[in-house]
Amino acid sequence: MEITEDAEEVLERLWICSQEHGQNSIELESLELDKDSPEIQELLELDNIDLFSDSKIVLKYEGYLNAKNVVRRHRLAERLLVDVLDKKEGVHKSACEFEHILHDGVDDKVCILLGHPRTCPHGNPIPKGECCRKGQKEVSSIVEPLSALKLNQKGKIAYFEIQDNEKLQKLMSMGVLPGMPVTLVQSYPSYVFDLDQTRYAVDKEMADYIFVRIENR
Repeated sequence: MEITEDAEEVLERLWICSQEHGQNSIELESLELDKDSPEIQELLELDNIDLFSDSKIVLKYEGYLNAKNVVRRHRLAERLLVDVLDKKEGVHKSACEFEHILHDGVDDKVCILLGHPRTCPHGNPIPKGECCRKGQKEVSSIVEPLSALKLNQKGKIAYFEIQDNEKLQKLMSMGVLPGMPVTLVQSYPSYVFDLDQTRYAVDKEMADYIFVRIENR
């Protein structure tokens, strides 16, 4: 049975609370819903959640799998909108609408296309799919780390996959910013690239952090 969009939104919020905020159970009140709301009744009927007498909700195994898929589709949709379609404003709302069409393997195709991104544009982790585990490359990726580019390959900075704030600030102080045109001109012993009209050099670790939307393959 297909889950309605409203129920999927509840699953997404339950996933974030339980898997990313470490909450073993979630208060029904925090979802601004009551036990008789259509979304809660639907998820109970589908055996996706348990609802206890103290109004606390716990994801069951089937709900965990469905919630994981909802979050994965949403964050892949955000990545697609930003990296490929160059959409900067209202990404979350657009992704909420777009995620519902990423069914039946379409999400894996998008994931392969984007090079199996590990985080969404906001830095939140994207749950891995079967394509990530198998390392499939059925479609050539259009977003790759700078370290994977060929010599003289051009593109635009798409995003940084980096948690170290000091290193992030270093990149930004160099003028390495999303949307900037980049060309790789050397890959050994360091990665040398042209950014706008300036040439920079970084090591392999830093080149792995910089993801580029490729323009010529």
